[in-house]
Amino acid sequence: MGKFVYPKHTYQDVKNKFENYIHNPNDIARIDKAYQFACEKHAGQFRKSGEPYIVHLIEVAYIVTEFNVGPTTIIVALLHDTVEDCQVTLEELANTFSPEVATMVDALTKIKALSKRKDKEFLAESHRKIFIAMSRDVRVIIVKLADRLHNMRTLDFMPEDKRKRIATETLEVYAPIAHRLGINIIKSELEDLSLYYLEPEKYLEIESLLNNNT
Repeated sequence: MGKFVYPKHTYQDVKNKFENYIHNPNDIARIDKAYQFACEKHAGQFRKSGEPYIVHLIEVAYIVTEFNVGPTTIIVALLHDTVEDCQVTLEELANTFSPEVATMVDALTKIKALSKRKDKEFLAESHRKIFIAMSRDVRVIIVKLADRLHNMRTLDFMPEDKRKRIATETLEVYAPIAHRLGINIIKSELEDLSLYYLEPEKYLEIESLLNNNT
């Protein structure tokens, strides 16, 4: 479809954002260390788009910095796929960064596993409850929402059946969580992107009506 166009960010863009409100040199050094760690561990990995995997992590980090999150949340945004995709252990994360970082990455890894369940009894409401109960930390949910937002922004590169499954899950699970947290900018974009992939004709009709009324 290719309707949505988003700017590409670099790690320097992320750093420019968080240095507006994070000034402690130790915190900045920890974030830089997480970026280098992610680059090393994800080296040679690519997304469906053909881009290096680190691009996804940079974009997730950029999204969370738009909400002025603290250094630990940015670190987790950069490291959130290392356990699942890079054979990094939670012990390694705890020793290299902190037990807090390891706990948050562990929660994100388990939440990601929920999306792979296909049993019909596993309804969206149950998914939401498990999601929230499992995280126990709003920072985990913020990183997960940012992760899902970037995945939705790049959904064109997925097969159609997977696009529809991911868009449905986004509409039924992630958008309501963003709404519950009051993160309306993410909620609205997730809803728009979901509708675009699930009912493109309806999306274009609504867009046309909105444009005619402005």
